[in-house]
Amino acid sequence: MKLVPVIDLAGGVVVRAIRGERERYRPIVSRLCAGHDPADIAIALVNYCAADTLYIADLDAIRGGAVQHAALARITSAIPGCILWLDAGFIRVRDASSIRAGRIEPVFGSESLADRTELEMLRGRDDALLSLDHRGGQPMDPAGCWQRNDCWPSRLIVMTLDRVGAGSGPDLVTIDAVRQRAGTRTLIGAGGVRNADDLKAAADAGAAAWLIASALHDLAIPPMRG
Repeated sequence: MKLVPVIDLAGGVVVRAIRGERERYRPIVSRLCAGHDPADIAIALVNYCAADTLYIADLDAIRGGAVQHAALARITSAIPGCILWLDAGFIRVRDASSIRAGRIEPVFGSESLADRTELEMLRGRDDALLSLDHRGGQPMDPAGCWQRNDCWPSRLIVMTLDRVGAGSGPDLVTIDAVRQRAGTRTLIGAGGVRNADDLKAAADAGAAAWLIASALHDLAIPPMRG
């Protein structure tokens, strides 16, 4: 199971995600490292997981503000060996053109993507990811991403927002349901992982990787070795 550490970025600092309730997010308090500076936390997370990929949720941009370019540049410089997966609330595929660089790959969230025309532009692509977002058992999906598996790119994130930061365990039922429709696509889960046993269960359900933050900051998962 590949671990992809996560940074939730708001106002230039790292915050702790709680059930996707973004108004409740506060600057991170971590047992892994001190402070909430994005570059310092990126280094700590990547080193702890021996990770080659870091996921960044730009909450300012997701909520309709500007992309936090300065913070992204600092993170990129701090972890030169890593790919960054960036969700910046892209409404249209062309919106990601401002951040496209060799080490940044855009994540298009179903909660943000405008319509079916935009979704169709992601069909089969291997240079972007689609996040299938849902909360409370309901898809967050104005573009109909969940239904149109023929338009899915080669990598999918299954994001259960109400389990993010909740310590309630991974949503294995949804991972399995998406797996049955995903064909050969790579599945990445998000939300709920508490410990190494959860990661094993997620792998058994078909996830190749998992986005993770809270369990790392709480030192609930042992460090990985590169």
